[in-house]
Amino acid sequence: MSTHHFTHAGPSRRHRGRGWATAPAAAAAVTALLLSACGDGGGGGGGGAADAEFNEAETQIVNPSEQTGGTLRYAISSDFDSPDPGNTYYAFSWNFTRYYARTLLTYTEAPGEAGSQLQPDLAEAMPEANEDSTEWTVTLKPGLKFEDGSEITAEDVKYAIARSNFGDQALPNGPKYFQELLADSEDYEGPYTDDADPLAGFDGIETPDDHTLVFHLNTSFSEFPYVLVQPQTAPVPADADRGEQYQSNVVSSGPYKFAGEYRPGVSLDLERNDQWDPATDPTRKALPDRIQVQLGVDQNEIDQRLVNGELDVDLGGTGVGPAMKGTLITDENQRHSVDNPQTNTLRYVNVNTVLEPLDDPACREAVMFAADHDALQRAWGGDTGGDIATQIMPAALPGSDPSMNLYPSEENKGDLDKAREKLEECGEPDGFSTAIGARADRPADVSTAEALQQALARVGIEAEIKQYPSDSYTNTQAGSPDFVQENDLGLTVYGWAPDWPSGYGFMSKILDGNAIQQAGNSNISELDDKQINDWFDEVVTIDDPEERASIYTQIDERAMQQAVIVPGVFERTVLYRPPNLTNVYYHVGYSMYDYMPLGTTRE
Repeated sequence: MSTHHFTHAGPSRRHRGRGWATAPAAAAAVTALLLSACGDGGGGGGGGAADAEFNEAETQIVNPSEQTGGTLRYAISSDFDSPDPGNTYYAFSWNFTRYYARTLLTYTEAPGEAGSQLQPDLAEAMPEANEDSTEWTVTLKPGLKFEDGSEITAEDVKYAIARSNFGDQALPNGPKYFQELLADSEDYEGPYTDDADPLAGFDGIETPDDHTLVFHLNTSFSEFPYVLVQPQTAPVPADADRGEQYQSNVVSSGPYKFAGEYRPGVSLDLERNDQWDPATDPTRKALPDRIQVQLGVDQNEIDQRLVNGELDVDLGGTGVGPAMKGTLITDENQRHSVDNPQTNTLRYVNVNTVLEPLDDPACREAVMFAADHDALQRAWGGDTGGDIATQIMPAALPGSDPSMNLYPSEENKGDLDKAREKLEECGEPDGFSTAIGARADRPADVSTAEALQQALARVGIEAEIKQYPSDSYTNTQAGSPDFVQENDLGLTVYGWAPDWPSGYGFMSKILDGNAIQQAGNSNISELDDKQINDWFDEVVTIDDPEERASIYTQIDERAMQQAVIVPGVFERTVLYRPPNLTNVYYHVGYSMYDYMPLGTTRE
């Protein structure tokens, strides 16, 4: 997910020997933890805000409470790519949309390792697979309703998947796992071509009754339950759909609904949905009465308002900006309200394989050798901002090899002699010109671009920095191969967290040639390597987790050999939790605080 998504090592459920760890014991432990955390004294789930410690929310629930009421106040320096659950790929959006969009499966709400476990949400139980994992059956819970009181059916889920994945008018921003995986859907042109029967010809999902979905896959896919966590499985009533304009007022299936229309660049407010039945939804506390989001607020202003008590949560979830980081970490009066968790988010720079002269591998290798990794780390705040990365996969994922370092240099400052050798090899001995794309409203992204620009200049590579807004960056600019070509964006600053906790969930969208899209593209380097593509096709048909991990190691190493990603840091965020914020903990599935249990002690 773009700075996006899911973390933690190890598969989540074992089904017929296919590598899924069973969840009942973990779920029971989590239930006990949450119950004790929300009791009178807070129990073993964590302390109150006043006696919390630095980084406590990484492993415990801080300030546990069942207090309801009040308004939870969010702000973000940019905007949603879209608040439409079917049209989003940012991590914060996947986290936030759960207020009003329930999905087939979800992650367990708990700090630490337990948070990586899958559990049912709309589904009555975990999905059942056939013998070769090409068919998966999901049954919906009874009694599920939209905000207007109408019943949520299996066809509403099927329609949601159809609109986000299929046809020329498919929503552009989100991933396209369903498009790639569902069988017998190659000729389906999406739901907007036939008003009378929008799902005619969409045979990859069968709905034999109102509560059953049968997913027919075109290949064995052992990790398919993770796909069912995605917001694209949130139900959408066909008669309410307006394509990309549906984002203005999404029909709620969760505890909150839109209070008026979403105002792009300005605000999104939520109020309680009285048709939501908490008996069907043990994973959402729904404590606040209202939720307010301010959009397009300067990051420094957000940070100051958090510390001043004028805001509760930075929606972006990536931590305070550079100006506030050092202050919070060193201020003994503030450290107890600060968390600095190790995430599974890689901050990096894409190196395009299509634009000249970067289409020559030696020119790409010159960039790799010239990069100053010490400066890239400092751009992210030094040690508190992240650990220097020399491979693609985070260390917590099976198959990661932290010892991998194909472009070593003294003190991590770059090997300029090797860089010049590679420039000679690719026929550019005096260097060349290109551009670096970055998100203008993310200071660390811009600092990363500046650090790389200065490092490359040492060997004659001139890189102009071009800045774009976050809300359109992954779709319209960096995520559009045509735009990249037209604007010579040979290098693009980016961030990625796992869509789910495996090498496939982390790497497939950014390295598989089959994942390249004309809009909303995340394989921004446009790497299309047959061997890597074949490994991705093969790995999810394999039952043995260790064998899968071995293939993920090979994919990582070959991609580094192709010099398509300059790893920056495995990010550490500096998160601030105001004293009035309750039930605060870092969730490994979203690489930020879990938004669903949050409440406020402020009226």
